[in-house]
Amino acid sequence: MNNMEKESKQHEVLQWASLFLKKHNREEKAADLLLQHFLQVSRSDFFTMMRDPVPEKITAQFQDAIKVHAETGIPIQHIIGYEEFYSRQFSVNEHTLIPRPETEELVQQVIQTTPNEPLTIVDIGTGSGIIAVTLALELPRATVYATDISQDALSVARQNAKQLGADVTFLQGDFLTPLIGKKIDVIVSNPPYIAHQDKAGLVDTVKKFDPELALFADENGLASYRQIIEDLPHVINGHADIFFEIGDRQGEAVRALLSEQFPTSNVQIIKDINKKDRIIQAHLKK
Repeated sequence: MNNMEKESKQHEVLQWASLFLKKHNREEKAADLLLQHFLQVSRSDFFTMMRDPVPEKITAQFQDAIKVHAETGIPIQHIIGYEEFYSRQFSVNEHTLIPRPETEELVQQVIQTTPNEPLTIVDIGTGSGIIAVTLALELPRATVYATDISQDALSVARQNAKQLGADVTFLQGDFLTPLIGKKIDVIVSNPPYIAHQDKAGLVDTVKKFDPELALFADENGLASYRQIIEDLPHVINGHADIFFEIGDRQGEAVRALLSEQFPTSNVQIIKDINKKDRIIQAHLKK
């Protein structure tokens, strides 16, 4: 039997993977993403290749990866080493949160409402750098800073900025602490906001593989917002705009924290594509 006869067609390889993932209660779309990675083809080309044979070596690598993902819960992004965010590839690993679609909505809101002017923007708790790097590339006249308490996360963020050609200044420290004394116009953050008691309800791909530092916060998940908001008067020059990603039940609580610190501020709660409270946007005045 020659080699071509042994090779399965792409749709057959995917069918096996989909059934295997379904049996293990995993999302079947992981099969498309993994095979596209191993074939090293674009998404558009991938879907035109369904009847093409897949080389045996690639099929074997792909099947091994599917089994590891299905049986252990390790995210496919950790297997392939990257995730797509705002149409760009960002490196991710066990030290960083895997970007979520909701965070793209946060970034879109910032870009749509922030003029491309010489403003100073800061991303607090940058992780893999997705927010800071995207804003630096989409708002090129801005000066962008990013902070994180994790040196390991900052290493990934710096790598992403370099690879994508983004001019971002990264600073190690807790939330706004490294920026005290600077004058900032726009503050953006997707901080840890999950309450510790909600850990049991998370899927294992998140619970076992996302860094706890990036997920959980005290005070029912509100401690991060409180700490950032308390430090805001030390970094804003008269007024500033702030954008937070929030948990879907935290809108009123975060709004109250902001209104307490900045009584004249205008605070909006914005829903995501699934009609859940997801973004706080506020114009702050000292």
